[in-house]
Amino acid sequence: MSTLLRHIAGWSLLLLGVAGLVLPVLQGWLLIGAGALLLSPDVPFFRRLVDWIENRFPRLRNTLQRMRRRLGGGGGPASKS
Repeated sequence: MSTLLRHIAGWSLLLLGVAGLVLPVLQGWLLIGAGALLLSPDVPFFRRLVDWIENRFPRLRNTLQRMRRRLGGGGGPASKS
């Protein structure tokens, strides 16, 4: 996925997630997490956030790394530049 498309999708999901925190129809935390995961290869804040989640919740590490690879964001801490 190109960087521009990943940014558009990531920021859109973040905005929907924020709206979902107050609207009962949308799953806010899920959308915020998906947006953060999409933006993590390009935005250092979200990269640190995803890395913190991987370290804090080791059971999620394999799932998050698999999702990063699928989205074109690399596999984990070794993929940082």
